[in-house]
Amino acid sequence: MIDDEIEIEEDAEETAPVEPVSGTHALTATSTDAGVRLDRFLAERLAGISRARVQALIRQGTVEGPAGPVRDPGAKVRDGQRYEITIPPPRSAEPAPEALPLHIVYEDKHLLVLDKPAGLVVHPAAGHAHGTLVNALIAHCGDELSGIGGVKRPGIVHRLDKDTSGLLVVAKSDVAHQGLAEQFASHGEDGRLVRTYEAFVWGIPARQTGTIEANLGRSPINRKRMAVVRGEHGRHAVTHFEVVESFIGPDGKPLAARLKVALETGRTHQIRVHLTHIGHPVIGDPVYGSGFKSSARRLPENAANALKNLGRQALHAEELGFEHPVTRKALHFTSARPHDIEALYEALKPVPAPIPRKSKSRAKPNVSKR
Repeated sequence: MIDDEIEIEEDAEETAPVEPVSGTHALTATSTDAGVRLDRFLAERLAGISRARVQALIRQGTVEGPAGPVRDPGAKVRDGQRYEITIPPPRSAEPAPEALPLHIVYEDKHLLVLDKPAGLVVHPAAGHAHGTLVNALIAHCGDELSGIGGVKRPGIVHRLDKDTSGLLVVAKSDVAHQGLAEQFASHGEDGRLVRTYEAFVWGIPARQTGTIEANLGRSPINRKRMAVVRGEHGRHAVTHFEVVESFIGPDGKPLAARLKVALETGRTHQIRVHLTHIGHPVIGDPVYGSGFKSSARRLPENAANALKNLGRQALHAEELGFEHPVTRKALHFTSARPHDIEALYEALKPVPAPIPRKSKSRAKPNVSKR
C-alpha cells in the first residue's frame, strides 16, 4: 500500500525531459562544449536518452561529424562542430508478451511498483524463457513502454529471487530507468532509497543488531551458487540486520529469529549468503540452508507442517522507498507478510500458557458467637 501522508498528483508538473523521438537530430557544439567527450555532449543535449545508449549508437555509426561517421564515444568536440545523430525506432521486445496476473500497487506513465509473488521469475533466462515478470509487463504496458536502450521493454533496475516475494519497482521510460538506476547504484547513501526485508532464520544471533560486510562472488565449488570470497575476486557487499523477535524450541533452546534486514548493496543472493555466513541461514532456503535439517527436526509439529507448506525461503521484501525520477516526489510502499510466511510465523510463536482460573469459593458468613 502507499503511505497515507504521500499524495500522488497524476497531472503534476514534470520537470524531467521526455526521451527524444526516433529520427535524425542535428546538434552544434558551442564554446562551452569544447573539449567535452562526444558521448557526454550528445547525452546532455538529447535529454532522456542514456549515455550508454548514445555510446552504442556512436559505435554503430549513426553519428555523423564534420568529416563523416564518428565511431569513438571519447572523441572531443570542438566549438562550432555540427553533429547529426540518427536514432532508430525502438525494436519490439524479444520476450513475448504474456497476460499473467500482476499485483500492481502503484503505476504512472514512467514506472510501476508491484508486489511480486513467490515463484515468479523476474527476467527470461535459460530454463525460464516464458512465464516471467518481463513477459507479463510487456503484455500489461503495451505501447506505454518506450525504447529503453533501443528496445521496447520494461527497465529492470533491481531483482528479487524467484522464491522471494515482495516489492519491486520497474521503469517504463528511459528517463525513469536512468533515474532509478542512479538511486540503486548509490545504495541509499543519500537517503532516497530504502529497501528492507523480513527474514526468518535458524538460530538467534548473539547481537540484537549487526552489519555483515563480506565480498560475494561465484562459489569456486559450485558455479551456480554465490559465496563469500576473499580478495579482489568478489564484489563488495554490506547487509544490516536487526533481531525483531526470537523463538525458543520445545526443548527450551534457541530455535529461530525474525529479522529486519536492510541492504546497503544489491548483489545476487546477498541476504541469503550473508546470513548463512554468520551461521543463521534463512529458514526454508533449499540452496544455502540445506545443512540445517537438524534444526528443522526440532520444530513442533504445526511449525514443521508450515515449513513444508512454505516450500521456499522465508524471505520477503516488505518495504521500498525511493524518489520518483521525474516528479521528484518521495514514494514509500509496504507489503504485508504473505500467507505462507504468516503461517510459519504463527506456528513458531509459543502458545501462551492458559491463565489459571480462580476457584469460586463461597465466603463463610460472619457469625458472631454469643
